[in-house]
Amino acid sequence: MVFRNVIVCHLVPGSEQTVGDVFGHYDNATRPQDFGVIGRILLSHHDLYLHVIEREQDPAISGQTRGLPAFQKIAEEIGPYVTPYPRNWKNPSDSVAKEFYRWAPDGPPPDRTSLIVIVGRLKPGAEPDVARVFAESDAGPLPGELGVAGRWLYSIDDVYVHLLEQDESVAEANRHDHHKPAFAKVMQDLAPYIAPYRPETWQTHRDSLATPFYRWQAPA
Repeated sequence: MVFRNVIVCHLVPGSEQTVGDVFGHYDNATRPQDFGVIGRILLSHHDLYLHVIEREQDPAISGQTRGLPAFQKIAEEIGPYVTPYPRNWKNPSDSVAKEFYRWAPDGPPPDRTSLIVIVGRLKPGAEPDVARVFAESDAGPLPGELGVAGRWLYSIDDVYVHLLEQDESVAEANRHDHHKPAFAKVMQDLAPYIAPYRPETWQTHRDSLATPFYRWQAPA
């Protein structure tokens, strides 16, 4: 199973192409895989910048904690567009969201999966309650029915980030199953703790999805 870190910052709207080009240059000019990084996804959601860093192993175990060989140069070039989100930001590590829940089904992973990133507002201190709701649901049949191949929940200040890995074949066959009573119950149970990031523009659950604008995978 891939280990992921999530960085959350503010993003100047409309700067996705510029920021993506910076990473594209340095991912090709350097070798992030030599530092344990096997992939990255950059996403935006309103004024949020989300950077998902993928590794083969938890850096706490591998000892490979450096993920950006040209970190200083990248930081300087994206600095006008990407700024800290946390209110008490002091150093780059303060932009790393805290993982507070993870789940994966037993058995071998599916042949093809897709990663969806869901964003919302989190009630302060609600991480244990949100984790409880998902733990109760993930213990039942719903994840398998929806093709969920992995789930990771993160928080940083009032931002909630939900990484959802799905079996592509099952997800496509059951793409309308978010109308299931069991799914509706999960949403109802989460409602006291999670709200849309921008409630004034939110209409459907698809409005909570972050939009990828750059991807990189280490050569096989």
